[in-house]
Amino acid sequence: MDTRTGLPVVGMVGGGQLARMTHQAAISLGQSLRILAIEPDDGAALVAPDVRIGHHTDLDALRAFADGCDVVTFDHEHVPLEHVKALVADGYTVAPGPGPLRYVQDKRAMRERLGALGVPVPRWAPTIDAAAFGWPVVVKAVRGGYDGRGVWFVDRDDPLPEVEFIVEERVPLRRELAVLVARSPFGQVAVYPVVETVQLGGICVEVLAPAPDLDPARAVEAQRLAIGLADELGVIGLLAVELFETGAGLLVNELAMRPHNSGHWTIEGARTSQFEQHLRAVLDYPLGDTGPTAPAVVMANVLGGEPGGMSIDERLHHLFASDPGVKVHFYGKQVRPGRKIGHVTALGDDMAAVRERARRAAAWLREGGR
Repeated sequence: MDTRTGLPVVGMVGGGQLARMTHQAAISLGQSLRILAIEPDDGAALVAPDVRIGHHTDLDALRAFADGCDVVTFDHEHVPLEHVKALVADGYTVAPGPGPLRYVQDKRAMRERLGALGVPVPRWAPTIDAAAFGWPVVVKAVRGGYDGRGVWFVDRDDPLPEVEFIVEERVPLRRELAVLVARSPFGQVAVYPVVETVQLGGICVEVLAPAPDLDPARAVEAQRLAIGLADELGVIGLLAVELFETGAGLLVNELAMRPHNSGHWTIEGARTSQFEQHLRAVLDYPLGDTGPTAPAVVMANVLGGEPGGMSIDERLHHLFASDPGVKVHFYGKQVRPGRKIGHVTALGDDMAAVRERARRAAAWLREGGR
């Protein structure tokens, strides 16, 4: 507890953009968000006043960081599970705890657990014998993959990655969906509208909220699935459920237990942002309203472009002049080609028009006058 304000201290392990945007949400709640960053110039470390420098694989650094925090949470899932267990054994409150975290750190364990719960998932196997699914197959690293890393499309004669992996069928999908749910220690849940996510090169480039032309019954099915998983796995905080929509129904692709790229639209597009909701959940506050603020919301990620053309500041000037309603979030990162450096959000009444505005804004910030 912050003795000066009487309000809790939340510690977030990781200093990236998720921690940076969680810090913004913490300000209005009067909380002291403590950040464990690897480097002083990590995105969150540039803006938060309470920053500790240390590595998330260093148990001593984690213990020193957790001391004085009311709850410790994460902006990524790469803290070794044995370290999370050690913090809990030391008496620190960690959300989510090691039980649910196991299923986002280990894809084999996740697939086994989802199968035991009867949750629909792509057909999978622990070895390349899954060629019975038909070539090509999807090979996924058991640990450490994110943003397209750790996923390979492998054909019959292709070499296999030199990592521990599982093999899945290549699903004939219509599109990808995602649903975000928050759960508190009290057991309260709050679920957001189902969104469509658009991937390019393994990176999410667009999120459309709500998912266009989604059958209402299927939307409810997806939300109930997410709520059920949050309860069954004992998640505290946010759970993002990435889904494949197929002709035969929904399949669970991936899980994340933290703020998620598919929820960035909620900063302007929902009554309660995912970042505030995560803080509410881990602190066991009553959860906020998840209703949208506009009929159509589109978030587009801004990727770094090739060198040349206008400076990023000039591009921002021109963007605001051409579309004053677009909201821009930069993450404090240096620009590198293909790197996720920020996102834009557009809101309105017509999804096609809003999507075009968001696409144009993201492209302009990436390419400028080149």
